[in-house]
Amino acid sequence: MNVSEFDFYLPETLIAQHPVEPRDSSRLMVLSRESGGIEHHTFRDLVSLLKTGDVLVLNNTRVIPARLIGEKEGTEGKIEVLLLKMLEFNVWEALVKPGKKLKVGQKVRFGGGILTGELLDILENGNRKIRFTYTGVFETVLDTLGQMPLPPYITAQLEDQGRYQTVYAKERGSVAAPTAGLHFTPELLGELEKKGVEIVEILLHVGLGTFRPVKVENIQDHPMHSEYYRVDLEAAEKINRAKQEGRRVIAVGTTAARTLESVGDDQGRVVPGEGWTDIFIYPGYSFKVVDVLLTNFHFPKSTLVMLVSALAGRELTIKAYELAVLERYRFYSFGDAMLIL
Repeated sequence: MNVSEFDFYLPETLIAQHPVEPRDSSRLMVLSRESGGIEHHTFRDLVSLLKTGDVLVLNNTRVIPARLIGEKEGTEGKIEVLLLKMLEFNVWEALVKPGKKLKVGQKVRFGGGILTGELLDILENGNRKIRFTYTGVFETVLDTLGQMPLPPYITAQLEDQGRYQTVYAKERGSVAAPTAGLHFTPELLGELEKKGVEIVEILLHVGLGTFRPVKVENIQDHPMHSEYYRVDLEAAEKINRAKQEGRRVIAVGTTAARTLESVGDDQGRVVPGEGWTDIFIYPGYSFKVVDVLLTNFHFPKSTLVMLVSALAGRELTIKAYELAVLERYRFYSFGDAMLIL
């Protein structure tokens, strides 16, 4: 398939720069795959839209303050380092900006020397391999010096750093939020549980590959990024029980969807475990585990739009996105949401 088949016009003014308050007051577009119908709701209407017995699958990853601003040792030149993933103890894969100004063997000091990073290597993908030295606990140092790694399309300052975390975020490791989950409040989750919706948590640490543009014409030639996931036995058993009983499995976000499809076997059973997934879902893919998807509005020509199109169908997806533009829905991380039934 050609990447141009997933293109649509998106005015820059629809890119949400700030989250709405409260979280569940965002808008919610509802797509019916069966009828092709489209309805407009608010996110808190989810309580009436979901059924007793549905299983809501959340990605409980937590975003780390992965953006570090430091000075090149000996020159005081400003260097920005964005942590991507830990390769081994105290050694990280990272983006460095400006990359050409830091040579292998040179060091960057952060916070006046509280943290020091040494460039060990330049990787094949252009990212950098950096070893860190510090005093104390790395997570504490990072919390002190690091900034929240907001996506490049969000140019406004985020006053409350917690608004780029889901209310159920637990395990540190992501450099981008699973944004479909940003709409939930503890109260809304409580209402859903009271209705009889079963809530299950899994883990996928989101990498910056989420935002990597598709630069090839044939989407099958696109190299998909790899991300760490974990699905424990309890979560797998709850999901498998629901599938056996004919109850719906609802993935909250493309990260949850990719994880579930990575651990689902040919019979649609979830196999517990952990590892790295580079699954690329686009039209023609047959979903094994996910019945319903809750997601935000994504980039034109992105792998995320392709995943949505695999579930809803390309024509209905593009129709919904064009309608979202006409109806002034808010796009991307702090934007509105879509429920695909």
